[in-house]
Amino acid sequence: MDKSVLDGYVHAKELYAKHGIDVDAVLEKLAQIKISIHCWQGDDVQGFLFRDKSLSGGIAVTGSYPGRASTPSELRQDLDQALSLIPGKHKINLHAIYADTEEQVELNELEPKHFERWVEWAKEQGLGLDFNPTCFSHPKADDGFTLSHSDESVRKFWIEHGIASRKIGEYFGKELGQPCVTNFWLPDGYKDTPVDRLAPRQRLQASLDEIFAAPVDSRYNIDAVESKLFGIGSESYVVGSHEFYLGYAIKNGKALCLDSGHFHPTEVISNKISSVLMYVDQLLLHVSRPVRWDSDHVVTMDDELLDIARELVRGDFLGRTHIGLDFFDGSINHVAAWVIGTRNTIKALLRAMLEPIDQLREAELNKDYTTRLALFEELKSYPYGAVWDYYCATAGVPVREAWLDQVKSYEQDVLLKRV
Repeated sequence: MDKSVLDGYVHAKELYAKHGIDVDAVLEKLAQIKISIHCWQGDDVQGFLFRDKSLSGGIAVTGSYPGRASTPSELRQDLDQALSLIPGKHKINLHAIYADTEEQVELNELEPKHFERWVEWAKEQGLGLDFNPTCFSHPKADDGFTLSHSDESVRKFWIEHGIASRKIGEYFGKELGQPCVTNFWLPDGYKDTPVDRLAPRQRLQASLDEIFAAPVDSRYNIDAVESKLFGIGSESYVVGSHEFYLGYAIKNGKALCLDSGHFHPTEVISNKISSVLMYVDQLLLHVSRPVRWDSDHVVTMDDELLDIARELVRGDFLGRTHIGLDFFDGSINHVAAWVIGTRNTIKALLRAMLEPIDQLREAELNKDYTTRLALFEELKSYPYGAVWDYYCATAGVPVREAWLDQVKSYEQDVLLKRV
């Protein structure tokens, strides 16, 4: 280890110790946190089941940066490269369209066998897997409706897909020894103002009830439901609103997914975490960076990311929260996007853990708001970066921006040689 990194860490430990913070213990706890890294950043949400199908259902990727993965093996190769630059052991989040199979198989016919290669790879790498039904970019979703469709035969197709997805999630959990979070998001909604807002929600409720009635072992599969405010083609009305899924999750004991980009541009999910976790047992986060709308930009170290991390740490919610990433930027190197977003998310959690929470809370309870504000502001310039550098060095990954050289070399040696 570089002496300057070690010296910086020793100095930082001394400063944080004055506030009663055991930095070594913080790093041990940080190493236990798994970030679910989304596979779809690596290939611009194309998947491998329907390669000739363009994106639809409110999904849009901008940019044409060269070298995106076009096969499962290429995607795993790119993920290997990204993971080698990120400290800790994590999870990979798959969508149903990322099945690794030579069969021509429909979404409602997917089985665990179609993901065996993913499981073999995850075992080799010591990773977990999460899963998502793919309710978009399909002929049976082209009119903007899936599980809330007015046509019973269409609903049946998507119900079967949902049941199949949960069984795949259960398979992941059993094989890998850690639960798989299977998250349900769908684009259902109207571009213009509807007459009947209730009926589609009643159909969605009935469809979800049928999907979740299928027996799946909750030790291996965790069901989650994800809301959205609006999307392309559903600007005026989304069936699966926040209120719908919050009520459904509470009533049915499901995990609730909060996506950073799925609310009004002036809303933040950090302010919702403590309220939601009063009433649901588990929370799934899709950490992204919306710019004016749900545009899924690469996660940066902004105020909202820090506030999300602080809420999780201050409320002692990490044990009940599953943290996943959800962005797809086709304008920059696909591997670099993973590395930047994941390292920032872990770094934000570290910064939150390095706060003297008890001291700040005591000042607040004593109505000593002067001390609360003064400490909070001074802590912003404490040397958390030195702690992060040491954490990366001990994890065997590059310190600071040194990872970029490896990504650039990988781009020249691998990505730019792809057809």
